[in-house]
Amino acid sequence: MSRKQTVTAAEIRSVKGRGFLHNKGTDAFSARVITGNGQLTAEQLAVIAEAATRFGNGTVAFTVRLTVEVPGIRFTDIDAFTEFIASAGLKPGGTGHRVRPIVACKGTTCNYGLSDTQGIATLIHERFYEAYYHVGLPHKFKIAIGGCPNNCVKPDLNDLGIISQLVPQYTPEDCRNCAKCAVVDTCAKMTGAASIQNDCISIDRSLCINCGRCVSKCAYRIFTDSQYRFRVFVGGKWGTRPRLGSPLGQLLDETEMLNVIEKAILLYRQQGLPEERFGDMIDRLGVEKSEELLLSDELLQQKDEILS
Repeated sequence: MSRKQTVTAAEIRSVKGRGFLHNKGTDAFSARVITGNGQLTAEQLAVIAEAATRFGNGTVAFTVRLTVEVPGIRFTDIDAFTEFIASAGLKPGGTGHRVRPIVACKGTTCNYGLSDTQGIATLIHERFYEAYYHVGLPHKFKIAIGGCPNNCVKPDLNDLGIISQLVPQYTPEDCRNCAKCAVVDTCAKMTGAASIQNDCISIDRSLCINCGRCVSKCAYRIFTDSQYRFRVFVGGKWGTRPRLGSPLGQLLDETEMLNVIEKAILLYRQQGLPEERFGDMIDRLGVEKSEELLLSDELLQQKDEILS
């Protein structure tokens, strides 16, 4: 394909919002194909491969946000490419000032996984990527969910990050004060939060990261009341001016976590300035004030007004 560029700036802008990014210095574009949660069927992979051969330059790339990128598509082939991949239930997108594609780790197929992150990512994709696709925001809004505190997908460096937790809960009276405690030994390899105090297991909550590794170790099963929860970070970003996400002060169940995502999007649309990242907005409003709004129902009550 010729390196001489003939496509106009107006044509480049006209398809960027649809998920087609111009290949600098050429007439070619790269299509970003959305996966929803990082998974594709064999049929979908075959369709993408065929589309790359038929409309692109025969190669396929994968982005850090779990989308598939097909480069080398001519401007005149964009509509045909879109129609072709739609046969496998696929669509381009993932660009612009809106909620971006959701990133999730491998979830419960990992030894450390505490939740079905890919299933939850699908819920988030449908509820906040698909349903909110028409909602313009001050800037891009990235969401990531990790299945444990190992943070493999860096949730706290996203505009909104979710980390699965397993909070150890136990009945002290059930502790047998074993001479060699498997819970203490397991935790010693992690944070050292567990210890024996006054002939009973004790967990220092200031050190515990809720990794859940200890819960299954007790032979007498004293951790049966342990709870699965989510820690949510807001305002994280990477780049030239990185910001670590601010953790909300309480752990959330799945319903509460999904509601906080919606409230964060509404808050960003309502209070964000043009081109201002979510984390910069939180710093401007104040972390405490932002958290207060995210944990109350005020924003949901104003939803119709904010989205109008």
